[in-house]
Amino acid sequence: MTNDEHGGGAGPRAADEHGRPDPPFAGDEMSTLRGFLDFHRRTLAWKLEGLTRDQLAATHPPSTMTLGGMLTHLAYVEDWWFGVVLDGSDPVEPWASAPWHEDPDWDWRPAAADPDAAAALWESAVARSDALLVAAPDGLETVAVRRDRRTGEPISLRWIVVHMIEEYCRHNGHADLLREAIDGSTGE
Repeated sequence: MTNDEHGGGAGPRAADEHGRPDPPFAGDEMSTLRGFLDFHRRTLAWKLEGLTRDQLAATHPPSTMTLGGMLTHLAYVEDWWFGVVLDGSDPVEPWASAPWHEDPDWDWRPAAADPDAAAALWESAVARSDALLVAAPDGLETVAVRRDRRTGEPISLRWIVVHMIEEYCRHNGHADLLREAIDGSTGE
């Protein structure tokens, strides 16, 4: 994604050797936040490049976290915050029929079965999120259809985007450790 596509107007920004676009250095708020969100999404994609089905399902005890599970979890988080909370849509599949009552962490589990499907699920969730982000009538000032479950407070799109950046940053740190344990790959 270029700065122009983010509303920064400064022209295309270079991507690094891992395909991660540099966030704008002097962009407006939307282009800066979108730049960091895209950077961290691409960081996750980089951390999963070239891994086999078994590697995506590998754990590093005592944690049960896997890189494949992380991918489906982040697909769920994208769909939840942008689709369900912001837009007010019903959950899409596989989330709509997931057995949440039996396993509250179900989103972390199905990825090991089919990593290609997990990648496609994540990519489609990101595309849906981006479409909703672009269509937000009041930009970052847009208020989500749903309110906070605990307090009933309104949630702004700005909060959702910052939360998504935080979510990716946290899990990219996990991905660094898991990837290094799997094959010794390191980096940022």
